[in-house]
Order: sequence, then structure tokens, then C-alpha cells
Amino acid sequence: MSDYTAVLETIKDLAGNLATLHQQAVLDYTPIVDAIVRSPNPDVRHIERTLDGLLDFCGHEPALQLYKMLCRCYFLIDPTATVQYIYAYREMWDSEERLQ
Repeated sequence: MSDYTAVLETIKDLAGNLATLHQQAVLDYTPIVDAIVRSPNPDVRHIERTLDGLLDFCGHEPALQLYKMLCRCYFLIDPTATVQYIYAYREMWDSEERLQ
């Protein structure tokens, strides 16, 4: 096996591991986000910790949908803080080409 082939195999393995990690994150965060959204008195710190954790996975569409759902919920509680989470998402995940 050439060095090039070995590097490609390593990259392929890493990509597969990343996809698995993203899928697991969605499985783990879905019940948390659902519980927060259904809660009559959501805990602000819990919402913020969940948004902070989800942000790392927003490159994966299902995780982004959870993030958006939680942002919509949080907006009713603290619009200013929610805007900061939206900016954090844009800074981390939006490319310059998409913003222009």
C-alpha cells in the first residue's frame, strides 16, 4: 500500500468516525431538546449548556435543526442571548461566500 493510499484510508476512517459522532450527538440531544421545549419552566442554564454542546455539531443538518428549535424556544425567554447564539453559529459554520 502506498503512502497516498494509506493517507486516503485514514481520511476515510476519520470521516466515517465523524459521521458516527454526529449521528450519536443527534440521538443524545434529541430527547434533551424535546424535554426543554415541552417544559413549562425551562432552566436557562440548561438551555445554554445544551446550545453550547449542540453548536459543535451544527455542520450536520439534523443537529442544526435541533439547535434552531432550541433557539426558537430560548428566544421567547431571552431574545438578546439567543441572538448571541445565532451569531456564534454563523461565526462557526457560515462561510463568507454564503454571507455575501
